[in-house]
Order: sequence, then C-alpha cells, then structure tokens
Amino acid sequence: MEHDVADRALAPQGRRRIEWADRDMPVLRSIRARFAAERPLAGLRVAACLHVTTETANLARTLREGGAEVTLAASNPLSTQDDVAAALIEDFGVAVFARRGEPEATYYAHLGAVIDRAPHITMDDGADLVGVLHSERREMLPGVVGGTEETTTGVIRLRALEAAGGLAFPVVAVNDADTKHLFDNRHGTGQSTVDALMRATNVLLAGSRVVVAGYGWCGRGIATRMRGMGAQVTVLEVDPLRALEAVMDGFEVMPAARAAEIGDVFITATGDVNVIRVEHIRAMRDGAILANAGHFNVEIDVAGLSDLAVEEREVRPSVREYVLPDGRRIHLLAEGRLLNLAAAEGHPASVMDMSFANQALAAEFIAAEGPGLEPGVHPVPRRIDEEIAALKLASLGVEIDALTDEQRRYLDSWDQGT
Repeated sequence: MEHDVADRALAPQGRRRIEWADRDMPVLRSIRARFAAERPLAGLRVAACLHVTTETANLARTLREGGAEVTLAASNPLSTQDDVAAALIEDFGVAVFARRGEPEATYYAHLGAVIDRAPHITMDDGADLVGVLHSERREMLPGVVGGTEETTTGVIRLRALEAAGGLAFPVVAVNDADTKHLFDNRHGTGQSTVDALMRATNVLLAGSRVVVAGYGWCGRGIATRMRGMGAQVTVLEVDPLRALEAVMDGFEVMPAARAAEIGDVFITATGDVNVIRVEHIRAMRDGAILANAGHFNVEIDVAGLSDLAVEEREVRPSVREYVLPDGRRIHLLAEGRLLNLAAAEGHPASVMDMSFANQALAAEFIAAEGPGLEPGVHPVPRRIDEEIAALKLASLGVEIDALTDEQRRYLDSWDQGT
C-alpha cells in the first residue's frame, strides 16, 4: 500500500489508543456495525483531509466497514499523531500520507497523493482538499460525486467558491449540523483549548485576564470554560449581535486595542486573518501569551511579531518566546497553529462521536443522493441530525417524552387561539 508516515513500528501503540477512543464513541460504533452489514459505500473511493487522530481513525474504520477505499492526509502539519497514522496502515487498511511537523511542501504533496486515488467522495477539514482539486487538479473533478466539510472555516471558503460560481460538486456542510457545532465547536473546543493551554504553559488561569477573540460557537465555548477556571474573560467581536450576546452572558466586551493593554492570555477563534496585529502586540504586558484556536495559522500576525522582536527562542515545547526591543517578552503557542491539536490531543472522543457520525452518515447520503444534487453547499438532512441525537441520548441512558396525539394536532392547527 502506498503511504508516507513517520514510523510504522509505532502501530501497536496507535492501535491501543484508537481502541481507547472507540470506547467513548458509541454512536459511531453503532453506525459501523450497520455499515458492515449493509455496505452502503461499496466500490467508492473516499479521499479525506482531516486531523490524523484517534477519533479520525475510528471514522476511517467506519468508512472501510461500509465498503469504501479510504485515503487520508493531514489537515494540519502539527496535528498528526504518528502512532495513529502507523496503526491505520498496519491494522485497518487505510492509506495514510501524514507526518507530524511536515513542511508545507510535503503537506501539499500529501494532498496530491490523496487526489491521485481519483476520489468519488471528499472529506475536508478546512477545504484544502477541495481547494487543490479546484485550482491544480481540475482533471479529477468529473469523478467526484460529492464531499463533506467539517469546519466553520471550510464552509466559509466553500460558500465563497460557490458564490463565485466555481464549486463543481455538492458538498454537505457537516459543520452546520446541530449535533456538530452545538457540541464539538462549543464543548469540544472549549475543553480542549483549556487542556492545550495548560499542557503548553502550566499557567494558573484563576485570576488571569483571558481575552477571547470571536464569540461564535468556538469562542463562547472557550470563554465559558476559561470563566469556569476562574479567569476574568474579555471578548473581542466585530458583530454587534454576538457582542451583545457576550455582554448578556456576563462577559466584558471591548475593542482589541484596549484589551491588548490588560490581557495576560489572548486566544483567537474567528476564522479571519490578522486579528492580533503588531499594534496590539506593542501594547501588551510583559509575559503575554498568544494562542490560536481557529483552523488556519493566520489569525495572529506571526511574521509581524518576529519582525518586531530582537530575539527569539524556544522556552518549552510548543512555546516560543519573542523579546521586544524594550525587554518585554511575548509568548506564542504552537506557532500560531490550532492550539488544541498542536499542543494536546484535540477534542474528547465523546464529542467527536457525534461529529464523525455526521461525517459517516453524510458520506452515505452522498453515495445515495449525490448524483441528483446540484453543485453547491448543502445542509445535513434533518433526519440525520435527529438520528444522531437520538443515538447519543440512548448511549447516555437518557429517555425523553414524546408528543401526544393531542399535542401534535394542536401544533398542526391554526384555529386554536386564546
């Protein structure tokens, strides 16, 4: 099998960790069992550009049980778990092209290797795979039935491509499913960002000033968890509705220029470019910590920080210190890349259970319905969202009520008022 991973000898360790994660993924396990019996993806080639983690491995296993040939590349150079990549090759029959810390040229060469397999279905985390298909490998587009997208950033890119009239096949916006963004983005990102910050720095959050840029689902999850750790949280926003939400949720809201003067820790979660810029860095306190929880490493002006500094050094794993001309020190985590995966293990398996259940069922949907869908960004069908929620509740041992016939009639009527 063609592949490119760091060390296949790491496979036994990777398999144990994959199996550990699988214990907390009951929804995906139930889908895998059904896929093994029904084989809804038989004969299809799936090309995935996702974080190579234990949770992703269990998604790949599920797609394989459904009959698909699966090829996987990393969606971030620092998120690959090399033991997992090895186990996927050795134990689960997945072709993997990913090495932790790979340079940019290798990253894109790996995307090319995945595309070389002539995929019928794409799975993206950030839309890099779709981007390369539409820019450099257009000869492969006619064979693609459809795709899925995992992230807010990726959906934004795809909608921009669609608006420009360039999206050549249907893509299901998995990120927009309620069973994805309400849990993965909020609870998963919130917990895993705190975990990664603690692992990288071992700072005390209680009493610290934490500035969170962006109050979407990821930002509000981070802000809530930081407050739970005892931090004083300030939110930065450009959207007045989200800013008002943050205020009503009890957070302080102010412009970045003011927050730069008071913050101890700054975390970006906006999906936009240069949210923290040189003019903000110039105003920061000695010892300020900068981190990014957005998908791409563009939210902090790392090049500007480097140009401003008179000295740089690695002071801890995943922590780079920049000394400014006046002696103040600024600390950048994980090169400004996605903190929770670059400095820790990413989201807990239990929350990724729902996200990757969406991916698996969206792939099944594309296999069945893709040829009849128009090119463009499509929502996850509501029935899939509801199925996943019901399966997750059942796995937790939670029962809920059902509407009575009388209640259904009332909701369907128009003539019963005061």
